[in-house]
Amino acid sequence: MSALPDPARATLTTDPFDDDKLREECGVFGVIGVAEAANFVALGLHALQHRGQEAAGIVSHDPADGFHSVRRMGYVRDNFTSASLMESLPGPLAIGHVRYSTTGKKGQTQIRDVQPFFGEFSMGGAAISHNGNITNAEALRRELIERGSIFQSGSDTECIIHLMARSIQRTVPERMKDALRRVEGAFSIVAMTRTKLIGVRDPLGVRPLVLGKVGDGWALSSETCALDIIGAEFVREVEPGEMVVIEHGELTSHRPFAAAAPRFCIFEHVYFSRPDSILGGQSVYTTRAAIGRELAKEAPVEADLVCPVPDSGTPAAIGYSQESGIPYAMGIIRNQYMGRTFIEPTEQIRNMGVRLKLNVNRALIRGKRVILVDDSVVRGTTSRKIKEMILDAGAAEVHFRIASPPTAWPCFYGVDTPHREKLLAATMSEEEMREHLGVDSLRFISLDGLYRAVGEAKGRDPARPAYCDACFSGEYPVEPADMIEKGFTLKAAE
Repeated sequence: MSALPDPARATLTTDPFDDDKLREECGVFGVIGVAEAANFVALGLHALQHRGQEAAGIVSHDPADGFHSVRRMGYVRDNFTSASLMESLPGPLAIGHVRYSTTGKKGQTQIRDVQPFFGEFSMGGAAISHNGNITNAEALRRELIERGSIFQSGSDTECIIHLMARSIQRTVPERMKDALRRVEGAFSIVAMTRTKLIGVRDPLGVRPLVLGKVGDGWALSSETCALDIIGAEFVREVEPGEMVVIEHGELTSHRPFAAAAPRFCIFEHVYFSRPDSILGGQSVYTTRAAIGRELAKEAPVEADLVCPVPDSGTPAAIGYSQESGIPYAMGIIRNQYMGRTFIEPTEQIRNMGVRLKLNVNRALIRGKRVILVDDSVVRGTTSRKIKEMILDAGAAEVHFRIASPPTAWPCFYGVDTPHREKLLAATMSEEEMREHLGVDSLRFISLDGLYRAVGEAKGRDPARPAYCDACFSGEYPVEPADMIEKGFTLKAAE
């Protein structure tokens, strides 16, 4: 396996606007059976950039000279565009990964933690990319180290490589099945051997994974929007608990896990996925607009304008406006050229905070009663700053409407969430949050309302919820073993 040296880069600091958002997990993509597969993967990763901005990597295989790998810190567009670099990733088979760290030192990704990971086994090499989080990774890591394994990264994904290496099965897919039966938590995986592209989802299907056809080849992706960018045809979702293996143009399906009721992450509908993707056969944009309409039914208020907090609040704000009859307006304008991270040269610039990314349309806002629609409230710091900007622009009233229930519990399935005591909804009632934010009114969509918006007509069935909604309900479909060992208290034990 060859790798190019990592160039020196300026230190990037997270945008304060994004500091108050739940972090997207990661994105995975793979292609087999096309010339220059790595170029397709780079395009796919670019479409999945919203799922992780810290680092990206691609591994390819060429029958003539084996595996090749390039891993880089930063954006796909800044690293995987030069012809010479892409020529170093030849072959008709490649996989890739975009990363935001959810394990190890959060926000401090090191090049050794960047995926895809590669390993040489007795039957040949294999590379693996993982979206999700292994909730028993620390226990597995201790066991593996005691048995002689030597870890090279701080990533939970490396546990899978070591478990595969210790399996006595004769093929990579069979070894992967062995390994994943030991793993708890959430995982959507895209992996490769010299001749195979492999995709697998955990039994609950918490994180997304889709299958596409590109010419005579195949593609696997976290979201359908990345299939669109390479001109691939969306075939279907990889089902919860399913492993697909593609070799020589043929796909086989395997069921390595015991059957379980699916619990897809409901927050993928609210925020994580791109609005032009398809989840569960339905447009994400359409679902978010439906969330806004449901929110307008549950939490009406007299006002002059409905304004989104760009960009994630836009579809819900449109739906709220449609249902309420209150005009939709772009009351807040986003600086499209700033990106999701920026270099902070001075304390003065740092203190500008949200204003570097968002600016109020003063002529539109002055004297108006404004409904601001956002996707979530996490710490509440950004919401307070946005409210101050709206009032400074002369708004008569500010009403927040939130297109998700209160986020009161951390996620342990591949989303970087603050500790529970840092979540505003974990320590305050809705009225206390309203007073803390200093707004005229604050309402969240109910959990039942969110379920209705995503297609569950009767709302949430507490006995058999159709989604993973642990960040709202505190009900974890897979117990977070590592976190419980560290002292985390489940809702039932409070």
